[in-house]
Amino acid sequence: MSDSLHQLAELLRQRALIDDQIAKLIGYPAHPGHIGEFIAAVIFDIGLNSSASQAAHDGFFRNSLLDGKSVNIKLYSTQSSLLDVVSSDNPSDHPDYYLVMTGPKGTGLSSKGTSAPLCIEAVYLFDAHVLLSQLIERGVKRGVATSVRKLIWDQAMIYPHPANALLPLTSEQRSMLSLFTLPVES
Repeated sequence: MSDSLHQLAELLRQRALIDDQIAKLIGYPAHPGHIGEFIAAVIFDIGLNSSASQAAHDGFFRNSLLDGKSVNIKLYSTQSSLLDVVSSDNPSDHPDYYLVMTGPKGTGLSSKGTSAPLCIEAVYLFDAHVLLSQLIERGVKRGVATSVRKLIWDQAMIYPHPANALLPLTSEQRSMLSLFTLPVES
């Protein structure tokens, strides 16, 4: 067998140990969706649904300007123009908001030779009903990997640059988010 296969097997054993520790901490398997929900619940004071399979939303905001509003939480390892959106045209099938945490901007080219670590470089808050009408108006197909215009992403940003005033962040929230940034390479 090749050395690279042995090395990969060892790295996967190490990863399994880390994933087990993460699962014990968050109470769910160490999948990006569950990790993102845990992070968002703590930082943004979101009460998560008791079932991780609840349709359309992951929980409700507490103690903020959005108190009681439903939210669908996303954690993407890279930032692109794509967002997983409920495919229905019926507004009642959608959450009130999409809270999206992303890693660094993707290159748009092949992912070959790159890595996609889970980190948070930016956070966006989309009013789901406004977003739905914008997508319907443009005739955009909704569902997994829905294409959302850059301008809409820019207007939804709440971190690191607060373009969207619907959820102003405290210095403590900004500090907690900064825990998940990657160190700058020199």
